[in-house]
Amino acid sequence: MDFTLTESQHRLVKEARSVAEQIAPGYRQREIDRRIDPDLRREIGGRGLIAPELPSAFGGRDEPRLSSGLITEEIARGDFNVAYLQVVGSLVGQILLANATSDVARRWVPRITSGDGIVAIGLSEPTAGSDAGNPSLTARRERGGWVLDGTKSMSFALQADAAVVFAKTDDAQRRGRGISAFVTDLHADGVTLEAVEDMGTRAVTRGLAHYTEAWIPDEHLLGSEGQAFTQVMQGFDFSRALIGLQCIGAAAVSVEETWEYVKGREAFDKPLSSFQGVAFPLAESETLLTAARLLCHQALWLKDEGLPHTSQAAMCKWWAPKTAYEVINSCLLLHGQSGYRTDRPLEQRLRDVLGLQIGDGTAQIMKLIIARQAVGREFAP
Repeated sequence: MDFTLTESQHRLVKEARSVAEQIAPGYRQREIDRRIDPDLRREIGGRGLIAPELPSAFGGRDEPRLSSGLITEEIARGDFNVAYLQVVGSLVGQILLANATSDVARRWVPRITSGDGIVAIGLSEPTAGSDAGNPSLTARRERGGWVLDGTKSMSFALQADAAVVFAKTDDAQRRGRGISAFVTDLHADGVTLEAVEDMGTRAVTRGLAHYTEAWIPDEHLLGSEGQAFTQVMQGFDFSRALIGLQCIGAAAVSVEETWEYVKGREAFDKPLSSFQGVAFPLAESETLLTAARLLCHQALWLKDEGLPHTSQAAMCKWWAPKTAYEVINSCLLLHGQSGYRTDRPLEQRLRDVLGLQIGDGTAQIMKLIIARQAVGREFAP
């Protein structure tokens, strides 16, 4: 593997770092406002920082997948929630390009890459988080299209224009089968949105989309009917590595801030950084984040090379958020009482990162995937 960055990637990293510095002062305010300003979203898209791996014909930059990871980590240094625009944009953009009709892809993908719109992803439900293979949302054929009934939980529910959702289209099939994916307009008749109060990631406005006899045209079916788990779900391997880097970005900037703090703060007539009990945890954090970052880069490199990467992606998803949470918690404690205050970003980062130990696949599900990749379903839990 050669992780030497191309000239284009160096430019994108510099551009993303510039955005991070620009948005960092508003991190707290965006949480209070419960939104990401559409103008900021369009600025980020206009700078080529949303789904740059997509084809230029659809507003992307024809970049390797690794470029998306580099951008995600950099933006997360400034605002963890704003970085989620890139994660969701890349995930949904590639799902639409791989599975949507040409007309549907051309309607939505350029809006994603430009930042003009958000297309959310609705896999989880209020009563079915990890059990995604058994959705209660149903879709039945009617009037030349589909009628959806049920509820989906999703990030950006109150800011998105549309959502990719997974619904049961054949009740006779066993768990994981007979599931189809659709792109749905969240402002269409029969769709109502409900806000959810979370302890973190409030700027991404997670919420519920209720579908009540909501009709959508037949061309909004993604891929083949009943095959969503084998066709559409493949994109999640890619996004798991991005999520890992999103968490790493928030943790890495926390470590940098803490090094500066302990160099400038004195105790017992010496800088805090001169005490092993302070410097060694930060040295451990540097090491852990470097290892987690390399794991995520490896998963993206394997994706770019067309090589199997399911196991590595699952490792990224369970280990990077866990590591990032532990690192940020350590940084908060090393700040002492000032770290506990809300005028520092540490407590907000801690709450935000915690959410991704739950959402988009829990650690238990990721470990199950790793075990199955190692020994096969027959011998795994």
